Amino acid sequence: MKILGIDPGSIITGFGVIDVDKLKFNYITSGSIKTKGDFVNRIAIIFLEIQKIIIKHNPDVVVIERIFMRPDRPNPESSIKLGHARGAIISAAAINNFKIIEYSPNQIKKTLVGKGHASKDQVVFMVCKTLKLNKNPQTDAADALAGAICHAYHCI
Repeated sequence: MKILGIDPGSIITGFGVIDVDKLKFNYITSGSIKTKGDFVNRIAIIFLEIQKIIIKHNPDVVVIERIFMRPDRPNPESSIKLGHARGAIISAAAINNFKIIEYSPNQIKKTLVGKGHASKDQVVFMVCKTLKLNKNPQTDAADALAGAICHAYHCI
């Protein structure tokens, strides 16, 4: 099964593609979509770049992180912008008829690290260990790969 994981963001959106056969994980690619310009332009860039990635890698499923409000930083505007980015990602997948699965950040961390409030460093460590990477991916790409790994564990 080929899985595209996406960590949505209105400025930086992380992505990661893995292939999974039973419990054998194969890293394919990962990276970040960095946007600039006004907000509408950034959302358009996210849509177009995700569409390119989906068409190029033809995943069996697209995994996207759910929106959450951090209790220590309750900023509705940030959540709304993140919602627009997620909408662009979901639209890019949906118009190409790809299955979309959502996981909360805590579900992803708990599946990968064993606790829902794991640190970024712990997530990156487990992504590298699971995929046998010899260098750390960018933070946003690591989060996207973590989402893909999470889905693999839930499907196997």
